[in-house]
Amino acid sequence: MPNRHVSLKPGKEKPIRNRHHWIFSGAIAYMPENVNGECLQVLSSTGEKLGWGYFNHKTKISGRMLSFDETPAEESLYTSLEAALAMRRCLFDHTITNAYRLVNGEGDLLPGLVVDRYNDVLVIQISTLGMKKLRHLIVEYLTRQLSPRSIYEKSLLPSRKEEGLMDEQGTLYGEIPSGNVEILENGHLFYVSILHGQKTGFFLDHREMRNQIGSLAKNKRVLNCFAYTGGFSVYAAAAGAGGVDSVDISAASMQMGERNMELNRLSSVNHHFYTADVFEFLREQPLDYELVILDPPAFAKRQKDVIAACRGYKDINRIAIEKMPKGSTLLTSSCSYHVDEELFQTVVFQAAVEAKRVVKIIGRHRIGADHPINICHPESDYLKSLLLYIE
Repeated sequence: MPNRHVSLKPGKEKPIRNRHHWIFSGAIAYMPENVNGECLQVLSSTGEKLGWGYFNHKTKISGRMLSFDETPAEESLYTSLEAALAMRRCLFDHTITNAYRLVNGEGDLLPGLVVDRYNDVLVIQISTLGMKKLRHLIVEYLTRQLSPRSIYEKSLLPSRKEEGLMDEQGTLYGEIPSGNVEILENGHLFYVSILHGQKTGFFLDHREMRNQIGSLAKNKRVLNCFAYTGGFSVYAAAAGAGGVDSVDISAASMQMGERNMELNRLSSVNHHFYTADVFEFLREQPLDYELVILDPPAFAKRQKDVIAACRGYKDINRIAIEKMPKGSTLLTSSCSYHVDEELFQTVVFQAAVEAKRVVKIIGRHRIGADHPINICHPESDYLKSLLLYIE
């Protein structure tokens, strides 16, 4: 038996046998004192070797598995990185799309790690102490395999506090990506601000939904709410929308949206950007649009925020459903992890009832292949969307 190991309580090994990555503190019978991100072998109550993970004595989720056999943690790290990169090479033609997620946490067997690619710039997001201690190995591997212009860390997550981590942001390799990076997504061009943009710079997880909006937008008047830098707006305009109005409270985002329209040589005559509070805009405007997108930021960042978040989701959906013309289409989304798909659909149902409209679900969220969900770890599924037909 190794000197540095973690032993589980009797009967607590089932999730690990089922290849679930998390080990909660209550499942642990023995762990060395003051473990701070160290990689340790995991044993059952009878001493059977279950795999390797990294551990933090400060957190409720005390351990996160990196391997489910006797392969050491660092070797498993490289194996999982190699598999993640190989999968993306099969998925993307860089003449069409050169911005996508390279590593999606547990979905790629690498809990606590996200890596996004923006052309020749990589952005890393680390949420756990254990993965931070492996960061130098990750940077070395990505540099060797991909030869990026720069690797930038943007770890600005509330969950890091429980891990005992402060927010971190800075260049890990190469030059500082101080200007806008130009990316290509499904043939459309976008500017991305790595330093100042939301999340890692762009909402890569909505690529397939942007594509669907493009397929629906021809000759329609489109309203894009919480538009950020106009991702949905560009797709709709490029598809021949009759007009696109984009609304976001951030003036900087709206300016970037205008630049993205220009970058794609789309006429500004029928496409307008409004810096406004979306809730006020929805209440004050007639909403005579045939296609509306509601893609708000996470209203529930913590479990205790769920009730207030549901009120917000119901409010914006009720107003939109109430005002939209007969025969129109609404794409409504939630990226709140604590509001699951069933609850979100219930909230939208309540909004439809209060609006006294007939509403039909004609589509759901289309997951991007670069955002895989580990079937053994469904908790990583956070984004949900409903495509609704309003009668």
